[in-house]
Amino acid sequence: MVATEIGGRAAVSRDRAVVWWLALDSIGPRDWPQLRALLAAEERARADRFHFERDALVYTAAHALCRGLLSAATGLRPEGWDFSVGAHGKPEVVSPSDGPPLRVNISHTRGLAAVALTVEHDIGVDVEWLDRSPNVDELAGRMFAEREREQLAAMSDAPKIEAFLRFWTRKEAYVKAIGKGLSQPLDAFFFELDQPGIHFADPGADDPARWHFDEVRPGPEHLLALAISHPEPARLSVEIGPAPLAYLTSLAAEVSSSAGEPDKMSRR
Repeated sequence: MVATEIGGRAAVSRDRAVVWWLALDSIGPRDWPQLRALLAAEERARADRFHFERDALVYTAAHALCRGLLSAATGLRPEGWDFSVGAHGKPEVVSPSDGPPLRVNISHTRGLAAVALTVEHDIGVDVEWLDRSPNVDELAGRMFAEREREQLAAMSDAPKIEAFLRFWTRKEAYVKAIGKGLSQPLDAFFFELDQPGIHFADPGADDPARWHFDEVRPGPEHLLALAISHPEPARLSVEIGPAPLAYLTSLAAEVSSSAGEPDKMSRR
């Protein structure tokens, strides 16, 4: 599903979420200064502190994407957004006092950034790069639930790596949605590989019926998983697709024209 309603709104509500992803290989050299112009000064400073250029670029893309989606959903200027940090380090957008309580989450990996936005409900997104060779048996044995380990044990090596990463993205999306970070044991809940729901080792830990999950392939090298808490998931509408880069760069041009010449990317 491709994100729509840009130039007016990327519509979000208590029953509707929008997820944008942005592949770095779709961004041209002239686009990077524009995306950088969407960032706050402290975000630009942090981007400049990364040792590797690829890390600076994906950080820039992710935070430009976040501010762009927030502005598309509300009509407010991208540089005006502030963020707070929860008890376990989860960033939360500071919603306008006259607007609904927005909930946003960011993820990035090598070559891809993503952002998820909705109103009121817990939301988490995770993206992973597939071209890797993790020690699946060791990691799953240390971190996954028994049921997930059983499913992985029945697979040969190549399918096992992809299945491991499919479990991993869902787990990360859920942990990011609840905002507990590393304090949430990953073996306290589990997934069936080809079923959408979540299961808990302790039935009283959470209610599986309140969770909606999506899993998509933004491209051949990446996985994306989304987790949203909702009292009636059947009412939830989720739009997932590539970010409109032309919208982001035009938004940045507006910011730059009102603030003067855009800050240059120091190492590009």
